[in-house]
Amino acid sequence: MREGLRGLTTRGRSFLAAAVAAAISAGILGEKDLLRVAVLLAVLPLLAAAYVGRSRYKLACNRSLDPHRAPVGASSRVVLRLQNLSRLPTGTLLLEDRLPYALGSRPRVVLERLGAHQASSVAYTVRADVRGRYEVGPLVVRLTDPFGLCELSRAFPSVDHLTVIPQVTPLPPVRLPGEYAGSGDSRARSVAVHGEDDAATREYRMGDDLRRVHWKSTARTGELMVRREEQPWESRATVVLDTRAYGHRGEGPTASFEWAVSAAASIAVHLRQSGYKLRLVTGSGADVDASEAAGDGLLLDQLAEVRLDQRVEVGGLVQRVRQRSDGGLIIGLFGSLSTAEAELLAGLRANGATCVGFVINSSTWLSLPEKARAEAERTHAAAALALLQSGWRVIGVDHGSQLPGLWPQAARGSQGFALRAALAETVAGGMR
Repeated sequence: MREGLRGLTTRGRSFLAAAVAAAISAGILGEKDLLRVAVLLAVLPLLAAAYVGRSRYKLACNRSLDPHRAPVGASSRVVLRLQNLSRLPTGTLLLEDRLPYALGSRPRVVLERLGAHQASSVAYTVRADVRGRYEVGPLVVRLTDPFGLCELSRAFPSVDHLTVIPQVTPLPPVRLPGEYAGSGDSRARSVAVHGEDDAATREYRMGDDLRRVHWKSTARTGELMVRREEQPWESRATVVLDTRAYGHRGEGPTASFEWAVSAAASIAVHLRQSGYKLRLVTGSGADVDASEAAGDGLLLDQLAEVRLDQRVEVGGLVQRVRQRSDGGLIIGLFGSLSTAEAELLAGLRANGATCVGFVINSSTWLSLPEKARAEAERTHAAAALALLQSGWRVIGVDHGSQLPGLWPQAARGSQGFALRAALAETVAGGMR
């Protein structure tokens, strides 16, 4: 009741003031009819305050988002359904859904009065050009009585979340090398042809079942080896996303990091659709195993919130990937690298893994003087050459590059020698 009295409008306060004036006049003049008018004038706003004050228990709200996961630049439709659970009609309702700045201004919708046990729905659309996970709500409703004597604001505590995921680009189908875990195509076939004696093996790790020890390989290598032939045809891939802040340039949706995130999402979804058992590792510490049916959603949700990190180093990223590496295919999306950082990435070539690196020349996202541009190009070429010499397949990425056009290069192993020679020439020419 007190809250309702605080919500009295100017009209409601005027009624109370008129009631007080009429009561004083009735006392002075001795007019009982005037006193009745004063009582009527006082009762109306009090009843309105009591009615509006209780209305929070008689309204139900439901919100739905379609879709609740939308790519950058796409729209999502928000539907609000408000239901009057009481026997009395409401007045006109003003609805305001709270939104973060990235989703635009707060929508305000006027809803006509709701009858007893009546429901009504209103809808609006939101759009975000920046990745992230955003809260939609809570809904604020301004309630009034039919006479406009009292007005209160109510907030429903429930909120929903809209996940804005990176743009996923369809990629052309190509046959990738080293797609089978630990050994690649040829060795996986040898398991099926020759049997257990030629089973693919790896070093024993703490926690491995001792029944999987392959004694012939152990005797031959002098180290304890275990079999991994139980899944010889399983295609495994690891997508590695570099989140070093100093490795990327540009701002907003057109930054080099946004290109890398979108590429990581596109490659991950493409490999998942091709039957790969996929793992996503980011420099910020995320390690997602997308082996379940809902793997695409997990990957995209993780990539929706990934951010650049000043503390990330290439050495830590290599160590994080190697903690669970069983070979197979590794696809890295890296910002600008130094020669020393490129040499550290050679550590991912262990266990027979085939490594494909998309190396972004982030300096092309900047407008540089001619001398600075030439120096940046030399640094980029030297790092790419060091990565090639360590056994990686390297695909250069400049500003304006399109992933579908670059993707077939991941399967062109025979072109690696020509690329090495071209890069070596570039580096040598720069040094001269």
